[in-house]
Amino acid sequence: MDGNAAFWKGRWSQLFIGMLCMALVANLQYAWTLFVAPMQARHHWEPASIQLAFSIFILTETWLVPVEGWLVDRFGPRPVVALGAVCAGLAWVIYSFATTLPELYAASVIAGVGAGCVYGTCVGNALKWFPDRRGLAAGLTAAGFGAGAAVTVIPIANMITRSGYEHTFFFFGILQGASIFVLAMLLAKPTGRGAVAPKRKFAVTKVDYTPGQMARTPVFWAIYISFVAVAAGGLMATAQIGPIAKDLGLARLPMTLFGLTLPLLTMTLSIDNICNGFTRPLCGFVSDKIGRENTMFIVFIGEGLALLGLMQYGTNPYAFMTFAALIFLCWGEIFSIFPAICADTFGSKFAAGNAGLLYTAKGTASLLVPLASILASAGGWNAVFLVSAAITITAGVAAKFLLAPMRSRWIEAQGESESFVAAPRSSSSLTH
Repeated sequence: MDGNAAFWKGRWSQLFIGMLCMALVANLQYAWTLFVAPMQARHHWEPASIQLAFSIFILTETWLVPVEGWLVDRFGPRPVVALGAVCAGLAWVIYSFATTLPELYAASVIAGVGAGCVYGTCVGNALKWFPDRRGLAAGLTAAGFGAGAAVTVIPIANMITRSGYEHTFFFFGILQGASIFVLAMLLAKPTGRGAVAPKRKFAVTKVDYTPGQMARTPVFWAIYISFVAVAAGGLMATAQIGPIAKDLGLARLPMTLFGLTLPLLTMTLSIDNICNGFTRPLCGFVSDKIGRENTMFIVFIGEGLALLGLMQYGTNPYAFMTFAALIFLCWGEIFSIFPAICADTFGSKFAAGNAGLLYTAKGTASLLVPLASILASAGGWNAVFLVSAAITITAGVAAKFLLAPMRSRWIEAQGESESFVAAPRSSSSLTH
């Protein structure tokens, strides 16, 4: 292996390449909102009909990740991300030419496949390269998914205004698809020497489970239910931040921060997105140090308290911004902690497929989000906050006192428990 090859095949380089791929595919989700109004103006489609395309994208992206993860485990990350690049580019090109809703929906399916290929592969590959720092690696990779949209949202918005949404879809579709395809050629699965043995003191399996084997274990479903509960609780509240701010009369209130004056809702959402990205590597890093369930206990209860704080003090504009930011800070970490605990429990070899199966919990949780509207109509926003807080606090307590002992007992019962010591293990002792 030459020097250059050794460099880009190093695990930190692989992590960075995965983050770039995630950043480039992020617009499929986060820039969509910029295109809705122009499409409605051009074709006179109903907003709900246009947004159905986004729902199709989310469900396709989420529920096909297990299949894409299986492909990664079998064939490696390069061909799967390359397929994702082609689908991501093709979807936006089709969007640019779509003149009927069925064409729009077909492109959304292709976009979902593309996003799932990239997301599932990059997170799974990070887990394999960093068995000693799974939380941090998954967190940095997931954070890249939001960072890309932060960089490109202004150029996309400007191009829509200047050249129209069709040209913007076409240009950025080709640009993003081609860029991801080139990066895909640099991805590699870890070798025995590339992965570093974990040195943690909490229970980690030594045996690799396939997704099918994993799905037959009670501990997987305990993790899955926890993921659904926290994702649903957070989504039910965060999806309503805009309507809540509007109902409280705060949405358009001018707020100044660091010399920048924006409407309160715009300022709040900007801060929330920063917190949502920052918490993923932060809490992933913390969970590497103190354990997954301990981190879940602290953060999930923190989210519940932040929800109650927003309910109690949200009429104050500064309190509204503060508690909203804390909600996102305590919620976004699920996309780093859950992939990490999955790999800790079921091994690295099939980490992409296993994490992909667990990731379907996001899709399951999204199906529960409409309950927030039902709760709001029946009991007002306080009912939404109370139910969301109860769910997340219960999940935090259950993680510490039910999931942690259950997971440890299960690993010990399988005869797989390792005692990690301060001294690093030799490469010959690696089992995967």
